[in-house]
Amino acid sequence: MLANRTRAATHLFLVLLVTAAGLQAQGRITTPKQQFGFNIGDDYVLVNYTQYVDYLKKLDHESDRINVEEIGKSSEGRPIYLAIITSPENHKKLARYKEISQRLSHAEGVTDDQARALAAEGKAVVWIDGGIHATEVLGAQQLIESIYQLVSRTDPETTRLLNDVIIRHDDNRDFYMTALPETEAINRVLFREWFPQIVYNHHQTGPAGAVMFAPPFRDPFNFFFDTLVMTLLDEVGAAMHSRFAAEGKPGVTSRTGANYSTWWNGGLRTSPYFHNQIGLLTETIGNPTPINIPFVPEKSLPKNDLPFPISPQGKWHFRQSIDYSITANRAVVDYASRNKDRLLFSIYRMGMNSIERGSRDTWTNTPRRIENVQMQVVKDRAVTGRGGTVPLKYYEALRDPALRDPRGYIIPADQPDFLTATKFVNALIKNGITIHRATSPFSVSGKSYPAGSYVVKTAQAFRPHVLDMFEPQDHPDDFEYPGAPPTPPYDSAGWTLAYQMGVKFDRILEAFNGPFEKLAAEVKSPAGTITQVPAPAGYLLSHAVNDSFIAVNRLLKSNEEVYWVKTAFRANGKTYPAGTHFISAKPGTLAKLQKMTQEIGLTFEATGTKPAGEALKLGPVRIGLWDRAGGSVPSGWTRLVLENFEFPFNVVYQTTFDSVDLAEKFDVLIFVDDGAPNAVAQLKKFLQDGGTILAIGGSTTLAYSLDLPVIDALAEIQPDGRALKLPRTQFYVPGSLLQAKIDNTNPLAFGMPDRADFFFDNSPAFRLRSDAERTGVRMVAWYESNTPLRSGWAWGQKHLENTGIYYGRAETVSQINEKDQ
Repeated sequence: MLANRTRAATHLFLVLLVTAAGLQAQGRITTPKQQFGFNIGDDYVLVNYTQYVDYLKKLDHESDRINVEEIGKSSEGRPIYLAIITSPENHKKLARYKEISQRLSHAEGVTDDQARALAAEGKAVVWIDGGIHATEVLGAQQLIESIYQLVSRTDPETTRLLNDVIIRHDDNRDFYMTALPETEAINRVLFREWFPQIVYNHHQTGPAGAVMFAPPFRDPFNFFFDTLVMTLLDEVGAAMHSRFAAEGKPGVTSRTGANYSTWWNGGLRTSPYFHNQIGLLTETIGNPTPINIPFVPEKSLPKNDLPFPISPQGKWHFRQSIDYSITANRAVVDYASRNKDRLLFSIYRMGMNSIERGSRDTWTNTPRRIENVQMQVVKDRAVTGRGGTVPLKYYEALRDPALRDPRGYIIPADQPDFLTATKFVNALIKNGITIHRATSPFSVSGKSYPAGSYVVKTAQAFRPHVLDMFEPQDHPDDFEYPGAPPTPPYDSAGWTLAYQMGVKFDRILEAFNGPFEKLAAEVKSPAGTITQVPAPAGYLLSHAVNDSFIAVNRLLKSNEEVYWVKTAFRANGKTYPAGTHFISAKPGTLAKLQKMTQEIGLTFEATGTKPAGEALKLGPVRIGLWDRAGGSVPSGWTRLVLENFEFPFNVVYQTTFDSVDLAEKFDVLIFVDDGAPNAVAQLKKFLQDGGTILAIGGSTTLAYSLDLPVIDALAEIQPDGRALKLPRTQFYVPGSLLQAKIDNTNPLAFGMPDRADFFFDNSPAFRLRSDAERTGVRMVAWYESNTPLRSGWAWGQKHLENTGIYYGRAETVSQINEKDQ
């Protein structure tokens, strides 16, 4: 029978410092079998999270090679542990080795000679984790065995590894955003404290007909990071494959053997690339219940991506997967040990490369730019030479000064939602990015900026991450052969964080300076203000500020009167846009607003009279957020947004729809990307009773069930009247950012700009039927062009033109039903 499944060794991490002296014999070290009653990898048994932590703490007490420390708390309040394993001599100098790792990683102010001296003195730092996904039990179990072997063995190789390397021991979530306590703790270790040269994730989805996927990875790789990232990554991958072959362990594939690439910047393995670190991933088969390795004919012939095929296996035991994982760990740490000086110097060299590139004119070639050159060659009927060579003037076109990479970015303090811009800056800081702030007004390239504006220069070691957060991603058209369907990217294709957060910034192409101070840590939003008038009737609050929703929710909760003014109006000598909040002045109102100026940074403006024209009085909204038994990931992220902006809500499941009158309990129901209930009749009644449904992503297909006047824009009508979905050869948009036009006179879009960027991930798309006008369905946002792509990859994006986001009155469904009857 299985013991309790390991619960996210997400909260356990391992770091190894690798060196070269002998290790002294230790006292008795408790074996896993003595601790748990079985060997790690025995069939049908697992160590659970609590048992794992207890054992780590025992090893910490028994061995002078391991130090277990808490680096934070998880979202559930659980301790997040980091185990540091190295020789006892190294443990005495950890502060010095951490300092060396930091100096080499930042590179600034370090000469080549100093870097070589520091590399010789320092120790390689290797991060190894497992159990990133709670259902992938192998990762956590193999770490237990690996840790035990490292703290107990005295063989020459183990001695060398622990003398040359420091080994440390998450979560594949939101690393560039750093939205959760787990990622905040991990990013602090990775990018602000320890700066490991190698970050290794263990996962558990091995390819069919093989045992493990291991680096190198398939194309494409991201154009922003340093070339050495890829060459060193290939070196480590080769070392892993060589060790598997030497130990007679077949069935390890790479590159095209699986879907994994190095394009994305968002996971624990991939974000390190943008910080000049070597990110590794393995995906391994295995289960406490023995499994089979099936016969896959194409995986039976050796090739570069599978040099040592494995024969079909009738019974593959969990311990065999443990042993493969340990081989992989030792191969990585052995590489770090044997190449310590060169590895540490290379990290410095990558950082210095970034500083130098950010200090001069540089250009990043992208697929679209190369495609434009190729189209121009065809248009000019230029003569091409052997191997496709073309005249040099086409290369010179790629060096157009207007296409240069920025020397930096300025985020003006006078933009409409500077509070969100500050959150964006804090996300960068949590990823180790150097940020400056203007201490007084300044000018750059003829434009004036106020004090408090943020400045992000690209002449810094982590320049690849800076560019990746501000610049659009240009994913190449990836096809196995002409006419083939697109090859899906490993994860998202486009994510430019400044676009996602609606941050206003200027790209500065020339060197610049000003009255700037370097920020030492995350910044608190500057305090807001409250302008006053005699005997105010109320206070005005901008709808363009995301955090205004926090203020409204707090005010409604405390029985204040809040309105949305439906049309633009004049007050205080200026014009306020439609959607501006008006807060009636009552006893105690001012004190509440003053508190929010300090805590949130919001600014309020007093007005002597209530704005003229129609206004919508707001009230607390009863929100139901759909979820499923076992948990929906999109629902969880939506829950985080609601919590962050202090919306009250209840999670609802299928049983809720079957057991209650929805309109009596909820005003709004939210359905997220990956599902909706089987409750069409209940939802129609909810709408007819005055309720509102917000459907996101895949759940928008509810529109068909609810008989709304929309048609599928991504389907073709056949001669027999059937609608067939467009094949991927004609339309494919993996996670990317698309720009839409916004009707910000509609209350649903109050405070939005005229255009905004939306995340689109092979989502449904609709057009209105001809009878939509009569039924009261309108567009709130729509893709107004046939090229809405802003960042990522959009094959066949022309099909999205004039598709959009729609709303309708509560009576829409009943009107359509009456017509149908």
